[in-house]
Amino acid sequence: MQFVSFVYLHFYEPHIDISVIPFFDFQRFYKQVFFFFLDSGFCLRSERMNDWASLGIGSIGEAVFSKLLKVVIDEAKKFKAFKPLSKDLVSTMEILFPLTQKIDSMQKELDFGVKELKELRDTIERADVAVRKFPRVKWYEKSKYTRKIERINKDMLKFCQIDLQLLQHRNQLTLLGLTGNLVNSVDGLSKRMDLLSVPAPVFRDLCSVPKLDKVIVGLDWPLGELKKRLLDDSVVTLVVSAPPGCGKTTLVSRLCDDPDIKGKFKHIFFNVVSNTPNFRVIVQNLLQHNGYNALTFENDSQAEVGLRKLLEELKENGPILLVLDDVWRGADSFLQKFQIKLPNYKILVTSRFDFPSFDSNYRLKPLEDDDARALLIHWASRPCNTSPDEYEDLLQKILKRCNGFPIVIEVVGVSLKGRSLNTWKGQVESWSEGEKILGKPYPTVLECLQPSFDALDPNLKECFLDMGSFLEDQKIRASVIIDMWVELYGKGSSILYMYLEDLASQNLLKLVPLGTNEHEDGFYNDFLVTQHDILRELAICQSEFKENLERKRLNLEILENTFPDWCLNTINASLLSISTDDLFSSKWLEMDCPNVEALVLNLSSSDYALPSFISGMKKLKVLTITNHGFYPARLSNFSCLSSLPNLKRIRLEKVSITLLDIPQLQLSSLKKLSLVMCSFGEVFYDTEDIVVSNALSKLQEIDIDYCYDLDELPYWISEIVSLKTLSITNCNKLSQLPEAIGNLSRLEVLRLCSSMNLSELPEATEGLSNLRFLDISHCLGLRKLPQEIGKLQNLKKISMRKCSGCELPESVTNLENLEVKCDEETGLLWERLKPKMRNLRVQEEEIEHNLNLLQMF
Repeated sequence: MQFVSFVYLHFYEPHIDISVIPFFDFQRFYKQVFFFFLDSGFCLRSERMNDWASLGIGSIGEAVFSKLLKVVIDEAKKFKAFKPLSKDLVSTMEILFPLTQKIDSMQKELDFGVKELKELRDTIERADVAVRKFPRVKWYEKSKYTRKIERINKDMLKFCQIDLQLLQHRNQLTLLGLTGNLVNSVDGLSKRMDLLSVPAPVFRDLCSVPKLDKVIVGLDWPLGELKKRLLDDSVVTLVVSAPPGCGKTTLVSRLCDDPDIKGKFKHIFFNVVSNTPNFRVIVQNLLQHNGYNALTFENDSQAEVGLRKLLEELKENGPILLVLDDVWRGADSFLQKFQIKLPNYKILVTSRFDFPSFDSNYRLKPLEDDDARALLIHWASRPCNTSPDEYEDLLQKILKRCNGFPIVIEVVGVSLKGRSLNTWKGQVESWSEGEKILGKPYPTVLECLQPSFDALDPNLKECFLDMGSFLEDQKIRASVIIDMWVELYGKGSSILYMYLEDLASQNLLKLVPLGTNEHEDGFYNDFLVTQHDILRELAICQSEFKENLERKRLNLEILENTFPDWCLNTINASLLSISTDDLFSSKWLEMDCPNVEALVLNLSSSDYALPSFISGMKKLKVLTITNHGFYPARLSNFSCLSSLPNLKRIRLEKVSITLLDIPQLQLSSLKKLSLVMCSFGEVFYDTEDIVVSNALSKLQEIDIDYCYDLDELPYWISEIVSLKTLSITNCNKLSQLPEAIGNLSRLEVLRLCSSMNLSELPEATEGLSNLRFLDISHCLGLRKLPQEIGKLQNLKKISMRKCSGCELPESVTNLENLEVKCDEETGLLWERLKPKMRNLRVQEEEIEHNLNLLQMF
């Protein structure tokens, strides 16, 4: 039989109509036309065909989904340089591909008009359009294009994780592997769910918002911010995270009682999850709360069906807000079960932890000073016979100790309520003598915080305990912590940085990006780590369960020249922290510390002699010396380090030494030397009696940062042939590098960022044959690169933000596969070279003025 049809072939732009096409084999012709124009980038439409099945594809066994998906995968793999396509999206599509093959094999059993399959088809079509569009994407459109690819990727993952299960529950895909028992269970559940329309007399207060019976102080601002996010139509899931005791539940309870929120959401359900989540029980509670008989679910899949049916019924009466309170880490799969795609349905979670998969994450901060003061005054009335000045002085000392933690303020305030002035004074004095809030007489605070520690993985527990070795209120460079952990735990720096991120996501510390330099290759100077004093106390309390001499970590605080008696005995700790005040005269006791592997020295005096007993620490691997005084401290007795066979990392901050001191120590095991805000005085060159390559034979990394009086490098640095990384950053007086730097043939990373007086790099730089990364960002005085820089064939990345005045020599065109990170103005220097350079990638980045830099000082 002969068929005649009107076919419209639409280009993306412009639209073109093609006239009547007669043919005999209708189905075969449409399949050929469809795939021909699909591969050509066109889109086929038909007046009489509204979906794939009606195109004739699928009704005779053609692979509808998998065929198109295979085409998209093959096309995306062509763009290897663009990882969001060739890696991220392709990996997701390859996971999805066998599922589409199974779906294609069941075309006769399936309804291709079902919602989930329509969405899958649309997603694959969007992916096809996006992939074919990539060659035409301009450089300035890359960011927007990447976000589009990420949305497609997310939708495909959602189908694998959620929509496929919904298809199974509808009994649409029974042949995909559902057993008969499960099919029968789902069918039986559907019949029972149909009975939900008949309410029964059951307990209806299982998911109500808790009533607040305490004073609310300091939550007005976060309440406003949280309400703004929740009322935003683009936000579907929202997490409120903070350390324990900061008032998350109180904030969310008050939010649910807000007139604007109650006016927006017809249904508000509040469920406490805790650290043992039970999805089925929560769904049962939701059913009963809404007047239905309790159902006993045999598995979570049945409960998901019940939840969806309930929500679909409730949303007919108005929007729904589901609050899940106190959700713990590792509950991602639990939360996914609640993330049902329905209009006017939102989820609000409170947690001690972050959940990056959620749309929005709001971090609740400790109370500001005025709010903390108001809360303390509410709980602790002013003692009798106290002058206003004396009362204010006591208040400020107590507030400093509580540091904005609402639960700590409440517990301390209640304990002082109605007590005498002497009791107030006694409490403040006991804290000054070292008593901790987390012990007696305040066990409630420890009970609140302890579960957060107990929930940590073993590796994270060890790392969290180490944080107690640093002073309170200290801003610590992430590199300091990671360097210590590298030697204590034998793991790579990238893994250990991930540990820091994990602790930050659980709100047990704060990771603050400074955001100016690269943090690859183990360079983490651009992150600060801070920790609330109460959380530091928690770390110390865990270590104090053992006697002083048996602890793995030990803190020694010396006021003036007073040592505790236990210092006279052998100390078995592997991590020892010693802190001295500005009155300490460096008169040390002889201490026996044979097992110390990491030593942290915190000093405040202007003159400081290293203790001679360091020479007996034969296992010492890491030494960190930090001066907390205003001016660099003069460091003496440096020679006690020369007898340490295992010392691998030294970090000196805000001390005064001569650079010649370093090679004279002849530390043959030293791997990394860090000098931060140090003063060197005159640079000495007399190293004739020292063979530097032998004295520092294993030194691989030198990091010099914010050393303001460094105007030139000592010659001996050019003799460390083992050196792989040299970082000289924020040293404004540095004007030149030695010509002999070309001797560093193993050097892979050279960072010179923010060396503003540096006018040129020596021509000998061409000798750095293994150099792969050069950072000259913010070297404002740099006028040119070495003429023969093109000889550095291993150089793959240059970072040069704010270097628009730097001349690029012709030889730079010899560099292949080069990636340049720069600002827009500097990028113009490179754009003109693109025709001459093979695979040049110029990544222009906006210059961010990060106020977090102020926290360093």
